[in-house]
Amino acid sequence: MGMSDRLLDAAALRDWAHTSVSDLITHIDEINRLNVFPVADSDTGANMLFTMRSALAEANAEAGSGCAAKVAAALSAGALNGARGNSGVILSQILRGIADVTAGAAADANGELRDIDAYVLGSALRRGVALVITSMGDEIPGTIVSVLRAAADAVGQCARDGLGAAVAAAGDAAVVALEKTPEQLDVLADAGAVDAGGRGLLVLLDALRSTVTGQAPARAVYELSPRADTADQKDRGTERRAPQFEVMYLLDGCDAEAADTLRERLGELGESVAIAAAPQASRGYSVHVHTDDAGAAVEAGLVVGRLSRIVISALTSGASGLPAGGWTRERAVLAVVDGAGAAELFAGEGACVLRPDADAGDAATGISAHQLVRAVVDTGAAQVMVLPNGYVPAEELVAGCTAANGWGIDVVPIPTGSMVQGLAALAVHEPGRQAVDDGYTMARAAGAARHGSVRIATESALTWAGRCQPGDGLGIAGDEVLIVAADAAAAAIGLLDLLLASGGDLVTVLMGADLQGEEQDADATAVGDILEDHVHDNHPGTELMIYRTGHRGDALLIGVE
Repeated sequence: MGMSDRLLDAAALRDWAHTSVSDLITHIDEINRLNVFPVADSDTGANMLFTMRSALAEANAEAGSGCAAKVAAALSAGALNGARGNSGVILSQILRGIADVTAGAAADANGELRDIDAYVLGSALRRGVALVITSMGDEIPGTIVSVLRAAADAVGQCARDGLGAAVAAAGDAAVVALEKTPEQLDVLADAGAVDAGGRGLLVLLDALRSTVTGQAPARAVYELSPRADTADQKDRGTERRAPQFEVMYLLDGCDAEAADTLRERLGELGESVAIAAAPQASRGYSVHVHTDDAGAAVEAGLVVGRLSRIVISALTSGASGLPAGGWTRERAVLAVVDGAGAAELFAGEGACVLRPDADAGDAATGISAHQLVRAVVDTGAAQVMVLPNGYVPAEELVAGCTAANGWGIDVVPIPTGSMVQGLAALAVHEPGRQAVDDGYTMARAAGAARHGSVRIATESALTWAGRCQPGDGLGIAGDEVLIVAADAAAAAIGLLDLLLASGGDLVTVLMGADLQGEEQDADATAVGDILEDHVHDNHPGTELMIYRTGHRGDALLIGVE
């Protein structure tokens, strides 16, 4: 192991899964375009992404564990339960290979495996090869199995050189094997494509290299380059009609013999049959098939066991979009917020939250399109209402929402320029409404919420409201300083009176980091008391809600509804 290489311990495994999800998002379009086998439905990248996301969610539930084997088992279980498509089932078996081998290593180490070395990793990948072949029924050269086998062999040959060298060799060997896949599979040669699943596996191997060594290798972007000989393609049968449906379900209470019987029956009904067993000799399986008779595929499973999480998707050849179904819920709200208190507040109202980088020092640096897409995917919802709350630059918001929409997620951005507007929008959200109606109602509530902020001046300057000095309170609305006062409380009172000039039933005040902490607690309490007394005495009938959100930048955010 190199001096700078990281141990592949429990934390590193979780980081690898996190990086894999992020990198699959980056490469999803490339992988989807390469998807011509076994069905050209352009969903391999999406299926691997959603499967790995499910694995990551399960691993995060093991955040307190320091045993690498336990985290590997969580990754395996999450992938199997959340497997999407043929490629997702295969990915679940690769992760199961890691889980099986690390479980054995942990048993040899009295139940606790602190980290995975190159020898264990090599054995895990070889175990993955065997499991993938078993789940698919046979091995087809030129697919992800060929790429996985090459990576496993490379790790075994370089294990003595340490983990960092071994994972680097695995990725390089995978590239060589990937670029040979068109020579092994006619349908890939006809399309001028490398195997999509193999390309996705390369993303995972490179993510592992990045996790262990801190170095992310640059890889070529693989594109389609179809052959002109269409007559030859017809002779090879590449223009045959694909089955109409993809059927997936989890199967329990089924032994190995019954699973083999089910495989034979599904083979009669369709193609791309995959039956992947759960780890640790469980009687559970993940079942996948492409067929024209979805009902018969489900009935075949009912004959041999108990079914759950049944997903029937229409197979399409479109270059965009995810197959129908497979979502964990219909609709979610994603709120971009700053501060631990804000995250708790919005989550308590049912929203998923995305926070700007806490290490950036200033929330104004904003959220990137890539971060937004990842958070949209992580909601697990088919429809996502996004509350940017002023933390997502317009160009990043458009790019992120466009990318997510292109992958089949119905994303509706709500124009919220502040967290107080976001709270107003969230208050009227109703998942039972049609997405367009829900979005319109939320946007209308956000727009009706008059809002402003209070900041503490850091230098002497001339504003529209007069000259300010360091320490003065500035009441801001519409990007203009409208109030200059001696302190934050006085500025807040002046701003409140302006915002309430045309009436209002509810005032929401969010207190930022500048008014929190041991030294600031007394000031925050004092400001809160002053505002409560002012609203009570001068705006009877108006309700005041104050929350300590801990956001950066503004001392106070104020909204009026």
